[in-house]
Amino acid sequence: MRKILIVGAGQSGLQLALGLQSQGYEVTLMSNRTADEIRSGRVMSTQCMFHTALQHERDLDINFWESQAPRIEGLGVSVAGPESAGPESGASGEGRGRVIDWVGRLDGHAQSVDQRVKMAGWMETFAQRGGQLVIHGAAVSDLDFFARTYDLVLISAGKGELVSMFGRDASRSPYDAPQRALAVAYVHGLGPRPEHPHFDAVRCNLVPGVGELFVMPTFTTSGRADILFWEGVPGGPVDVFKGIKDPAEHLSLTLELMERFTPWEYARATKVELTDAGGTLAGRYAPTVRNPVGRLPGGGLVLGVADVVVANDPITGQGSNSASKCAASYLASITEQGDKPFDEVWMRSAFDRYWETARHVTKWTNAMLAPPPEHVLNLIGAAGQLQPVADRFANGFNNPADFENFFYDPALAESYLGEVAAGAAGVAGGASGGGVSA
Repeated sequence: MRKILIVGAGQSGLQLALGLQSQGYEVTLMSNRTADEIRSGRVMSTQCMFHTALQHERDLDINFWESQAPRIEGLGVSVAGPESAGPESGASGEGRGRVIDWVGRLDGHAQSVDQRVKMAGWMETFAQRGGQLVIHGAAVSDLDFFARTYDLVLISAGKGELVSMFGRDASRSPYDAPQRALAVAYVHGLGPRPEHPHFDAVRCNLVPGVGELFVMPTFTTSGRADILFWEGVPGGPVDVFKGIKDPAEHLSLTLELMERFTPWEYARATKVELTDAGGTLAGRYAPTVRNPVGRLPGGGLVLGVADVVVANDPITGQGSNSASKCAASYLASITEQGDKPFDEVWMRSAFDRYWETARHVTKWTNAMLAPPPEHVLNLIGAAGQLQPVADRFANGFNNPADFENFFYDPALAESYLGEVAAGAAGVAGGASGGGVSA
């Protein structure tokens, strides 16, 4: 069977390695850390995986934590008004400061598993199933040798020297600098949203001109937890985490910003504590699409995977979803190739196949990083009055391609809202008429 090397043990690299392994390929996986080092290290990301991505894991029988992770049934959006954009807002949490507040229900539940748990577990499973696991931080010079030894080399390590092999695609990368400063804290002790205490939802809190606070239930090394995730506009009041090394200081600052800008979320966070000393993370990066084929000094070719070649800002929660979808797409492309060579033509076709999914994520994410146009504000506002709009917006996180049908074009948005409003009026009229006739 053909020999394949995967460099990088994240969502995409491990999922693809396990998938190829199940198909009988001889797979070598390179990681710069052991499973134990990953499990006991610092959190690597936020993540919330929606139905399609979760199904890819189920299809491979690697959804090991599905019964333990919280079932996320909805996605809520709150928009802060001017009152909550300053210290005078207080922290009553009684709905004060929100000009928009709604929650959409997901057709299929979502889940979040701390990547320290998942990647360590998957890595151990790969080795237990007979895969060759190499703990080594690969350099470009190493790959020159490997490209002659393996039928295919895939790069799924999204940071460091290896990414430099893949040139930026300027036509698909409108931003050349980070658009948000990111700060993450994993906590225990967060209370429920009082208006929806009986089901879990991801909460997107939008603070115009300042940034966004995301709150999501997760499963971590110590069990059920929640993620507090600030995305601050660079240079703004939330862009204050750079250089903070002390986890306690990081959490304190996170909570101070919540009290100031999202008091309704702060009200349920007054008793939180960090899950562990590695439960914080801060940084920033520029959203970038890259050329999928890397050319080595010796002439060999390697194929980039997931965020190596399509790295979006996490504002739309698509990172782990895209990684899962990329792994599934590449798995299909590899197995369908049979014994034919994995040449440059095939590599580009494999990426193009994935790009049909990824392009919708990139378009939507880049749109959400910009100030929203009037028709988008109308959509978000209408979702608070029309539940079908809220539900459709929430389910767009699972299938971003649907945003093409109602989100970007003002005329399509207006037409869609008109249809939903007319349907709601018809239902209300029918219900009223039925009451009179009875």
